[in-house]
Amino acid sequence: MKLGARIFKTGIAIVVALFLAEMLSLPNPVFAGIAAVFAIQPSIYRSYLTVIEQIQGNLIGAVTAVIFVLLFGHQIVIVGFAAVVIILVMLKLGLEKSLSLALVTMIAIMEIKGEAFLSFASLRFVTMVIGVLSAFAVNLLFMPPKYETKLFQAIHQAQDDIIRWIRLAGRQASEHVATKKSLVKLKDRLANVDQLYSLYREERSYFRKTTRSKARKLVIYRQMIATSKSSYDVLSRLHNYENDMINLPEHFRMMIQERLDVLLTYHEQILLKFVGKLKAEKMRESLNEEFIQRHEVMDIFAKEIAITKEEEEFTTYHLLHVLSSLLNYEEQLEHLDRLIISNQRRHGHEVSDEMQEEF
Repeated sequence: MKLGARIFKTGIAIVVALFLAEMLSLPNPVFAGIAAVFAIQPSIYRSYLTVIEQIQGNLIGAVTAVIFVLLFGHQIVIVGFAAVVIILVMLKLGLEKSLSLALVTMIAIMEIKGEAFLSFASLRFVTMVIGVLSAFAVNLLFMPPKYETKLFQAIHQAQDDIIRWIRLAGRQASEHVATKKSLVKLKDRLANVDQLYSLYREERSYFRKTTRSKARKLVIYRQMIATSKSSYDVLSRLHNYENDMINLPEHFRMMIQERLDVLLTYHEQILLKFVGKLKAEKMRESLNEEFIQRHEVMDIFAKEIAITKEEEEFTTYHLLHVLSSLLNYEEQLEHLDRLIISNQRRHGHEVSDEMQEEF
């Protein structure tokens, strides 16, 4: 089990909430701790949105509880009716995420009995709010998430595995069952990359320069993810049409293998260039000797297919699936390369030390 920053921040938020509640001599400080648990979120921006929603939910729960107690008393059945009303109101307002805390607030208030009901109810509401605000403060100040670094690491690690499997599959050297299992895991990792991208996109910048820099990086990271998904598609098709690839004429297999090697090397060098570890001119020098333009490749394949079909019988249907995935992969690579070159010419290398250490 991995102990992440969110686990530690939850513990810290509970401690801070309980400490503040006890310092202010609020009754039942445990409710502040409960509220803190509900308010911890994976990003600062989501934490901010949660604070707003949780306070609204607390207010709805508290007001509903007070009204029901004043009108109907403290009977157990009334608590159930109040819960139904709160659920309906919260769903109507689109505050489903704060529903649990609103119900906790309602129950905490409705269990108070005595003449000082209203004062104790207000103190319970304040206690819950302190818990929510404590969680937000902890999210803001303690171990703020670095989602850009996490996002790049996730992309790089997933892409590194995809490249290794493509090299094996391109040579018909991969074991079928192992490749199938790996495809499932890689699909999950790409889904995790999408989640990290959403979290990074949600992070707010407080300076105009930082905002512009982040907007440029978002475009590049989105294209990185699209490129990784296109490489995953290449691997998937090589796996699905493994038998057809084995039965292809030898020169076709060699042509596809050579093209794969060029594209995979291109991809690796693009990532190195992004983190500032490879000069653009050196990259072009190493690729120019082997790199052939897309239209030239298709012309070569078309001529070879026409010649081979005259000499021997073989189907081109599944071969076209593989070739189309290769063409799409190459287009995504070229687009990513152009974005990185454009960004670095205008603004230089804008990557952190942690990202450079990945390579």
